[in-house]
This record gives sequence, structure tokens and C-alpha cells, in this order.
Amino acid sequence: MRPRILAVSLLLSLAIFPAPFAAAQRRFPLPTQQERPHIDEQEANRQRDQANKLNAERQEALKRDTEKLLQLSTELKDYVGKSNENMLSMDVIKKAEQIEKLAHSVKEKMKGSF
Repeated sequence: MRPRILAVSLLLSLAIFPAPFAAAQRRFPLPTQQERPHIDEQEANRQRDQANKLNAERQEALKRDTEKLLQLSTELKDYVGKSNENMLSMDVIKKAEQIEKLAHSVKEKMKGSF
């Protein structure tokens, strides 16, 4: 009988005086970032994985573009070899413009962050 009275009186005191108990709950804030290093570590791992993925994609694009540059340069050489000293064809000029644009693109990709 006595434990029941004690439990009822405790519940009544919580209902009547909630402020002291609420203040006691506020003394224990959520853990800070310093107390949760695994979250920082997970974020760092995620950022590192994303950077590695972007770097690999950039590297593949550079390979494709440089292969295309080689192909265009070879075609330009062939066109120039077929033309004579008095005439350059429009194909030569267009090919040179393509090479210029692609070379600029490759240069910008190489400047990208690693």
C-alpha cells in the first residue's frame, strides 16, 4: 500500500510542479559536434568520396578531349598537306576553330580543382 501512495504522490507532484523537472531536463543539452566526432568523420568521408568521383570524371573527360584533339590535329595536318600554297579550304579553317575551342576546354578542365 505504501509504494502505491508514494507513486501517486510522485505523479501528483510532477503534475503540480512541472517547472523544476523541466529545468532539470534543460541541464542536459544535446551533444555538441565535439561530442559527436563520428558525424564529422562521416561528412569528411562523404566529401572526400565526392571529390574523388568528380576528379575521376574530370580525368576521363580530359582523356576523351585529348584523344579528340589528336584526331582533329591529324585531320588538320592532312587537309593542309592536300592544299596548295595559294589556297586554303574552308575545312582547314573550321578544323582549326574546332581545335582551338577544344584546346581551350581542355585547358580549363586542367585548371579545375583536384
